[in-house]
Amino acid sequence: MASDIEIARAANMKPIQEIAEKLSIPDDALIPYGKTKAKVSGDFLKSLSSKENGKLILVTAINPTPAGEGKTTTTVGLGDGLNRIGKNAMICLREPSLGPCFGMKGGAAGGGKAQVVPMEDINLHFTGDFHAITSAHNLLSALIENHIYWGNELGIDQRRVAWRRVLDMNDRALRSIVCSLGGVANGFPREGGFDITVASEIMAILCLATDLDDLQRRLGDIIVAYRRDRTPVYARDLDADGAMTVLLKEAIQPNLVQTLENNPAFIHGGPFANIAHGCNSVMATQSALKLADYVVTEAGFGADLGAEKFFNIKCRKAGLSPDAVVIVATVRALKMNGGVAKDDLGQENVDAVKQGCANLGRHIENVKQFGVPAVVAINHFTADTDAEVQAVKDYCAELGVEAVLASHWAKGSEGTAELAEKVVALAESSAAQFAPLYDDNLSLFEKIETIAKRIYRADEVLADKSVRDQLKRWEADGYGNLPVCMAKTQYSFTTDPAMRGAPTGHGVPVREVRLSAGAGFIVAICGEIMTMPGLPRVPSANHIKLDDNGQIEGLF
Repeated sequence: MASDIEIARAANMKPIQEIAEKLSIPDDALIPYGKTKAKVSGDFLKSLSSKENGKLILVTAINPTPAGEGKTTTTVGLGDGLNRIGKNAMICLREPSLGPCFGMKGGAAGGGKAQVVPMEDINLHFTGDFHAITSAHNLLSALIENHIYWGNELGIDQRRVAWRRVLDMNDRALRSIVCSLGGVANGFPREGGFDITVASEIMAILCLATDLDDLQRRLGDIIVAYRRDRTPVYARDLDADGAMTVLLKEAIQPNLVQTLENNPAFIHGGPFANIAHGCNSVMATQSALKLADYVVTEAGFGADLGAEKFFNIKCRKAGLSPDAVVIVATVRALKMNGGVAKDDLGQENVDAVKQGCANLGRHIENVKQFGVPAVVAINHFTADTDAEVQAVKDYCAELGVEAVLASHWAKGSEGTAELAEKVVALAESSAAQFAPLYDDNLSLFEKIETIAKRIYRADEVLADKSVRDQLKRWEADGYGNLPVCMAKTQYSFTTDPAMRGAPTGHGVPVREVRLSAGAGFIVAICGEIMTMPGLPRVPSANHIKLDDNGQIEGLF
């Protein structure tokens, strides 16, 4: 079979106006970026507010492994499958970050015959949203330094500047820096650092804002620094919120593209799931629910991170109520969770599948805690044997959940027709009784403990007195009702990425907490997780190039 990029390049794409027509979006509501992608105007989307919502389907997965799970591929395949069985459906995805594209993961537009296109554009600069977010973020950084240089009227304590810079690239050398070196003309030297753009609070704000006014209010709420008396300095105190909104006025509008089967897709926003809240924009999801009868969206990484944050942060903030969940697993990944080495995954090993199913079972149990019915999608690989697939189905049946084999990578929508039927039945059953995991009125530390104990199955949360005291100060300042966003490795329920399966009896160390007042959540940084990733020994960038015809090779 051809590679993903070859399949995408051969796609029979339709003009974006034809895709918009499927959703009854008029031409004058489109802001085209070429022939096959466009933004949809905020004014048009606002006009949809009185329409009834469609059904919301969340796609999540087991913990990722080097064997591959295929969550985005399944999201795309399910959207196509729903359209194949006669439903008016669309999908909502995050925009890929350049960091993983050129780092370890490669592209993030699906795979095989279940992709969104134009794949190369989506994985690279797309419509410039990430550049706008990076610019708005670093404009605020520049305004902070400039204010201090010209007399520091606000009394900012330079030791307590909380606002770091960002770059949409994995560059470990920038995690901790000293800035303003070089003499009096360059300001006052101090320590600083960079995060990756997808960890920026502005990314989170863009993805949670409902319109331009809400965007500017949230940008103004950003705490950039503290004074010597520990009182906060906000972005609005620097008169920064207006200019930042100007830089983001196009970026806040959702991007419309299509699948290989010419079905509509919003791809908008892209906060990381292990260090941010990992969901596409609220504007895209809410708008899709007005435009389609079924909306399939994904949460990042495994359900312990992505689904938990989707439920506890995005749904809570946006008033969303999901109707069904699809949990993606592969036989290969389950065998890895069962102790099989990557080189041995091609050999049948039913016992390892059964042992690895403990990881899947933990995610099923966790999703049930939120009151939303689930189905398991077994993302099919050609080496999977009937016995291995049956082992997964039998295990899920014991937990009261159906497992469906999905072969969308090879067959497109034909391979997800059965899954689509099961999802429709769940969504229409009115079985969903969604509720977040914890109440707003719990203390911030109790919220962290609730996630650690009920989702990760930890015995305790380990945090220094300084962390606990910081949380108490934020509560005293009026931030105690905010949800928490756990920044943790995606590879395990623990903070040890090598500990697969479904471990219990562990502790979750919280080494730092950050207040994202504009986004409206507290970030708890756990274990060794980094908000600026590094590149692997052999990054994907080493294999990406232009061929003799000027076409991209190696992107995925």
